[in-house]
Amino acid sequence: MKAFQNQLDEARIIEAIGEVELSATAEVRVHIEKKCPIDVMDRAVQVFANLNMHRTRYRNGALLYIAYQDHKFAIIGDSGINAKVGPEFWQKERQLLAEYFKKEEFTEGICNCIRNIGKELARYFAYEEGDINELPDDISYGDQ
Repeated sequence: MKAFQNQLDEARIIEAIGEVELSATAEVRVHIEKKCPIDVMDRAVQVFANLNMHRTRYRNGALLYIAYQDHKFAIIGDSGINAKVGPEFWQKERQLLAEYFKKEEFTEGICNCIRNIGKELARYFAYEEGDINELPDDISYGDQ
């Protein structure tokens, strides 16, 4: 995992998450692991639940799941977000991220994807005075 981590600028990714959470009541997480032992969407749903992302006030969490050694990733949102944006939005973001990953521009791709998600979330879940950060902004890592 260190080799992939060394290619990431974790501080920039965490900063991008923080920017989103200052413009919307949403919660964005990034989870990275080596391998994805099952279907990537099923694994992303498992990680989403393990990170308690379904427990946000407005059900507006978004997860970027990356299994770097298997070259797989998924981007999913909770029911509150999915009620506002269609599957086309998530597909567009997956395509964007794939383009960056093909060029091995991992940090740039992740940050741009986070910011795009943030812009969309701010349209529907604008920041509210007194909003609390319900989930950590740091990158989580799995053992897979």
